[in-house]
Amino acid sequence: MTPSIKPQPGIMDIRLYEGGAGHLDGKANVLKLSSNENPQGPSDAAKEAFRRAAHDLHRYPPTDHRALRAAIGEVWHLDPDRVICGVGSDEIIHFLCQAYAGRGDEVIHTEHGFLMYRISALAAGATPVEVRERERVTDVDAILAACTKKTRLVFLANPNNPTGTMIGEPEIERLADGLPPQAILVLDGAYAEFVEGYDAGLRLIEARQNVVMTRTFSKIYGLGGLRVGWGYGPRPIIDVLNRIRGPFNLSTAALAAAEAAVRDTAHTEKCRADNARMRKWLAGALAEMGVPSDTSTANFVLARFASEAEAAACDDHLREQGIIVRRVAGYKLPNCLRITVGDEAACRRVAHAVGQFKGLR
Repeated sequence: MTPSIKPQPGIMDIRLYEGGAGHLDGKANVLKLSSNENPQGPSDAAKEAFRRAAHDLHRYPPTDHRALRAAIGEVWHLDPDRVICGVGSDEIIHFLCQAYAGRGDEVIHTEHGFLMYRISALAAGATPVEVRERERVTDVDAILAACTKKTRLVFLANPNNPTGTMIGEPEIERLADGLPPQAILVLDGAYAEFVEGYDAGLRLIEARQNVVMTRTFSKIYGLGGLRVGWGYGPRPIIDVLNRIRGPFNLSTAALAAAEAAVRDTAHTEKCRADNARMRKWLAGALAEMGVPSDTSTANFVLARFASEAEAAACDDHLREQGIIVRRVAGYKLPNCLRITVGDEAACRRVAHAVGQFKGLR
């Protein structure tokens, strides 16, 4: 790059995002538990919709995402005209920063929050502000104390990734009510479907003008490979986001599969129940080996080790056994490993391998 050609301020402060590894050289039967993917995959209805979409690949997709928005509205009992669809929830997060934060503005996120909050803030030229958590749980008082006249966005993942912890609706309501008037609270509900009876903040959104939610089809719906997400919020905010959304940001196949997936509530319920059962089993098995974790409400557990060295050594051992989990030092949790909840065979395999590492098997 020549001295005269320079990116916008903040861009070079972004560290490249690294997704969960999916391959181990020289290893067969690799078990990938690094990306919080649904071990059951998408529903049969979603796969059939994807296959049928092959007949229309020569056609441009609809720009208004009307059918998918209608399906989301029916299932979640919300106004489809206030839904925006994007390339995963990541794109909605990016839209929010692009539209509402810039040079001189601040974007708040918690210390163990999703890395895309910082990345999208910097890409927009804004200043990311990191706020401490209390024992890996969101601290509302700390967030409110960090707010200033420069605060434009506050990102809160609930449940959080990579900790798996969450806060209740009264605390979220207190946070929304305590924000400065120019700030928007963004509730990242990527893992909301794993929590029985949780509306991801929908009631709060309907009662306020400063709360937005983001959601994804990549987790419980098993469509990570298609990259579909959505957001919901006050009509004026959604109108702003749609003005910067690309007209053909989602493919015909992705839209069709996502619509079928959200309507197949029986598959979603089964995935939620299976995940809850195996999450409890895995957390308990690890705890018996001296590897604790906070109560997770998502589809992973954050296994805590005595030190960074022990976590790294356990990860190396798991890789030798053909098992990939996620190191989370980049989330300021160097002594932890995030382990996706797989099916029963996967959970038993990873527990056995951890037991071998701890000298218990």
